[in-house]
Amino acid sequence: MKSFGSKIADFMIYAVVGLIAIICIYPFIYVLSASISSSDAVLRGDVLLLPKDITFEAYKRVLEEPGIWVAYGNTIFYTVVGTLFSMFVTICGAYPLSRKRLKGRSFFAFFIAFTMWFNAGIIPTYLNLKELGLLDTRTAIIVGFAISTFLVFIMRSFFQSVPDSLEESAKVDGANDLQILWKIFLPLSKPALITVGLFYAVSRWNSYFWSMIVLNDESKIPLQVLLKKLVVDMSVKEQMANSLDTTSQYSAETVIYATIIVSIIPIVLVYPYLQKYFVKGTMIGGIKE
Repeated sequence: MKSFGSKIADFMIYAVVGLIAIICIYPFIYVLSASISSSDAVLRGDVLLLPKDITFEAYKRVLEEPGIWVAYGNTIFYTVVGTLFSMFVTICGAYPLSRKRLKGRSFFAFFIAFTMWFNAGIIPTYLNLKELGLLDTRTAIIVGFAISTFLVFIMRSFFQSVPDSLEESAKVDGANDLQILWKIFLPLSKPALITVGLFYAVSRWNSYFWSMIVLNDESKIPLQVLLKKLVVDMSVKEQMANSLDTTSQYSAETVIYATIIVSIIPIVLVYPYLQKYFVKGTMIGGIKE
């Protein structure tokens, strides 16, 4: 039996965690409710938790907007292709760092880890992309921001956990490093590959800052940049704004909320099933050399 003090402590912990959960969940519930409420109810401030005067006109307007689908397609392209490329360069960097026979391994590891705390900054990075002729190109988004130092070390830690005896046996059989990586390390590293891939995919899906700075062509911008224009600038595409009036069941605000919901649906559906790999990834990163 728990003591009275333990029960009070448990109650306080549950109360604090519950309050934090409510604070985190409420904005999502509000956006969802506002997106299916009438524009008058939203503008009057009647929507606090539950929707008022339910209507799906805002979603209809969003789904009819061609720019939304172009941005959606761009986001999917950057996420899929960018994640695959990021995984490729991460594996190519993590595997050599995990091998003790690599000369100067400590120096290279320090050199790479140094970038976790010190980087060039926004202006030098922008000028570098400019000099390379990558401004307003998809290559700048996919290649220019392909690698995360933190994820390289997570991948390296998992490679280090693979027994050296497996590598030695493969070398005796005549396998080279590429064959050892492809046939031994990668099949044994599926949990780590999924973990790192999820980190990259979520980061690619949510990123907007450099896309906003580098890309000028609206046919190349991802959904997040379009959201920034709607949410931060509080502006709607000209043809969309011209069609809004005071008698409409939707307004700029409800269209914005509907766009937010449409943009986060894939991550909301996928993340709960794959969350365990994020936890496992944290454990992998804790393995010491």
